[in-house]
Amino acid sequence: MHLRVTHRTTFTYEGQAHDSFNEVRLRPIDDETQRCHSFKLGLAPAASTRDYVDFYGNTVHYFEVPGEHRKLVIEAVSHVETTPLSARPAIPRVAIADLERSAEREMLAEFYGSSHYVPLEVDLWREAQDALAEGRSDVWGDVRRLGEHIYRRFAYRPKSTGVNTRATDVLKLRMGVCQDFAHVHLGLCRSMGIPARYVSGYFFNTTRRPREIEASHAWIEAYVPGHGWAAYDPTHERVADERYVKIAVGRDYADIRPVNGTYRGPPTRSLKVVVSVRETPAPLAVVAT
Repeated sequence: MHLRVTHRTTFTYEGQAHDSFNEVRLRPIDDETQRCHSFKLGLAPAASTRDYVDFYGNTVHYFEVPGEHRKLVIEAVSHVETTPLSARPAIPRVAIADLERSAEREMLAEFYGSSHYVPLEVDLWREAQDALAEGRSDVWGDVRRLGEHIYRRFAYRPKSTGVNTRATDVLKLRMGVCQDFAHVHLGLCRSMGIPARYVSGYFFNTTRRPREIEASHAWIEAYVPGHGWAAYDPTHERVADERYVKIAVGRDYADIRPVNGTYRGPPTRSLKVVVSVRETPAPLAVVAT
């Protein structure tokens, strides 16, 4: 599937802002599930950008706007080709004991423990025990059962949580949005000894109604020995397929903020984010091959 993604962020200030320093993680990842054929980052006011690859393999663009400005617009346009789920390698059944003995375990230490949004407190462990009350199965089977538990037991409620809400808070509220459900899923997996990481990106909604608001999405990936990272979306109760576009990965949201920065000047009057994901024809270079 070929998808065109547009992500526009607009900051409007109460007065003149200046000395704005920003980092953005908006370029889609290239891996076995997808390929980014093109990426363009537009800025207003215009500014030169530089980029680097962070610890988790995400592309980070950074730029500075030193002069005065009342508005900052950041627009990323990407063309991504995703691999059909049927063409991806099957996820094997791996016993929990084999995961614990795997050579990769030590290399994944940051995805086992607590992180800013996912403090591994006893309440998360108890929730995981309830979800797996019928007993453990295999690694991927447990990941899916934990995700299904969230889908059944937690209500999707926009504006019920905020950008700073942690997994343990969501556990008490029993409601939230995709970011919250991903954090809870991470906590349940990690408390059961399964390494898991946060994924930010987009979901192509084929049933989108006219004027329906689109937004960024979040899900998780768990590590399965002999396979690698496998993606599951607890918000929609399904394995992430070709409708998903991955932008960045990390321990939790703190590692992958799409737009992050500082500036001098008056407070922000408004922040507007507009996202569009559309199916598009393959680029000519791809058709030719």
